[in-house]
Amino acid sequence: MIKVAEMMSQHPHSLQTSDTLSDAKNLMDIHQIRHVPVVDKDNHLLGLVSQRDILAAQDSCLEKITLDSRSPLDIELGDVMHRQVMTITPRGGLKEAALFMQEHKVGCLPVLENNKLVGIITDTDFVAIAINLLELQEDSEPEKVEE
Repeated sequence: MIKVAEMMSQHPHSLQTSDTLSDAKNLMDIHQIRHVPVVDKDNHLLGLVSQRDILAAQDSCLEKITLDSRSPLDIELGDVMHRQVMTITPRGGLKEAALFMQEHKVGCLPVLENNKLVGIITDTDFVAIAINLLELQEDSEPEKVEE
């Protein structure tokens, strides 16, 4: 059985509860990621913020903008992060992780060991795995010879 540890992204980018949605947006833009774990100073997982959360918080260009209002992106992550986060251990099975993500319609699973964040596995990782498997299958198929 292939383990999550073999395919997860190690040392994921993370933020703390005092960071803002703007900080999360910048981190996501710079590193081209869609999920940011929120951790404490000891790297214990406290929550998760996704790209969808940031999009939902941004002002619509159709809304009336007032000068005295604070930008929604100035909100601290501790006020908006998802606290009920599904996680997995590095020893978890890769197939089981994929099935769990599909069943619960989640885009990532933070990977915890001894209650500390050690990695993250995302739907993008599973797309990369599928591409690799398809390439292996194509390489192993014999070519048809025309007569």
